[in-house]
Amino acid sequence: MAYIFLDESGDLGFDFSKKKTSQFFIIACVFVENKRPVEKIVKKVFSGFSKKEVKNHCGMLHFFKEKPTTRKRVLKMLNDKDIKIIYIYLNKKKVYTRLQNEKHVLYNYVTNILLDRICTNEIIPTDTPIRLIASQRETNRFLNDNFSQYLQSQAINNHKVDIKVIIKTPRQEKCLQIADAVSWSLFREIEHNDNEYINIIENKIVEKNPLFP
Repeated sequence: MAYIFLDESGDLGFDFSKKKTSQFFIIACVFVENKRPVEKIVKKVFSGFSKKEVKNHCGMLHFFKEKPTTRKRVLKMLNDKDIKIIYIYLNKKKVYTRLQNEKHVLYNYVTNILLDRICTNEIIPTDTPIRLIASQRETNRFLNDNFSQYLQSQAINNHKVDIKVIIKTPRQEKCLQIADAVSWSLFREIEHNDNEYINIIENKIVEKNPLFP
């Protein structure tokens, strides 16, 4: 069994007059064949928290809110694990207008390009069952089902792989909290030219793909 954990950073807003609208959008995948060592990172970090810190976290790490020391600790532990990272990033100012108006279509489109690269380059074994677990970004069941069915059909039809796409929350799947750590660190570099965090796990990045550069 091979696992792909998928998360994104940035936003898909296109009103650049708003201060919080990001210039870039990133989707990152973390690959493992054994997810237990990655899950243990989250448990180990929580074991080092005070009771107050554990309570404030509500059982979940969120890299945007973590202290720099916690971020670096997570990434250093991740660097010791057998993982691979691939990501795609798009310059939102160069996205076609029709796609700007269809954000769900754009998200599915970008994610499918990333999955296609994964399968084409055989970044993970394609002769074994694959579980792609994506962090839930929508509450609408129709949109979630459409996303899962689209990615599955594309990968199966184009690459003949045994894949199942599952959407979970980071609370349900601890490895998604680690995917959040990776996507946030990548976003810091692309959006803010801050490579302090991504440098820690740089040797785990096997491929990056710009879209609309």
